[in-house]
Amino acid sequence: MSIKVIKLHDISRVIINDPKTYNSLSFKNLNNLINVFKKLDKDKKTKVIILEGSGKGFSAGHNLKEVRGLKKKEKYQKLFDLCSKLMLQIVEGKKPVIAKVHGAAYAAGCQLAASCDLAYSTKDALFATPGVNIGLFCSTPMVAVSRKINRKPMMKMLLTGEPIKANYAKEIGLINDYFSKSKLNNEVLKIAKKIASKSNLTIKIGKQTFYKQLEMPLRKAYSYTSKMMTVNMMAMDAKEGISAFLEKRKPIWKNK
Repeated sequence: MSIKVIKLHDISRVIINDPKTYNSLSFKNLNNLINVFKKLDKDKKTKVIILEGSGKGFSAGHNLKEVRGLKKKEKYQKLFDLCSKLMLQIVEGKKPVIAKVHGAAYAAGCQLAASCDLAYSTKDALFATPGVNIGLFCSTPMVAVSRKINRKPMMKMLLTGEPIKANYAKEIGLINDYFSKSKLNNEVLKIAKKIASKSNLTIKIGKQTFYKQLEMPLRKAYSYTSKMMTVNMMAMDAKEGISAFLEKRKPIWKNK
């Protein structure tokens, strides 16, 4: 299986297990990832998802040998649409997704890391949108990346195709933080456990609201988020959380 899932209590690790192609986003891997994310979205035990790659790095993006063999316009369209479907599944899914990056996250691999809600990497990780180097501008990858970083650093990445290091990726907001190889796993698990300890109903409402309001004008965003806070307030967990805070005790989440 090109995608491995390891369940650790309420955290699920999704590992792209195709090191021979540097965990490429081939048709097969894209389909498998979409199916895995859909299943985990419905899995009541999973509260947080960690996405990572096996072997030397995270993901080098599309499989160029496969891409070269497609030849027909319809097949290219199918591939890029499928890739977009995966990114939307991650963003629109109910569970928080954390990218755990080592080695290279290039092109659609960089898009994948940027599509996750949080991203952490090793100190020596590299991020790039290098399509311009092979005559294929990183147009779909830039959708995810440009929604995480500002325009000037984004355009430099797109126009030069040069990779950026983890410390700069953190500086521009592409990743949350970076750690040594020996510490990365523990640090990511620590964050995942912290998120998993919250009411997953609240997290689900919040994640969906966050991405929707980003696309709205200010007045509309306030109107929408007021409605969503009201929906959230009617949940048992909000009432329990407020009571627990006032009574100086730990909340007992029902996820209802």
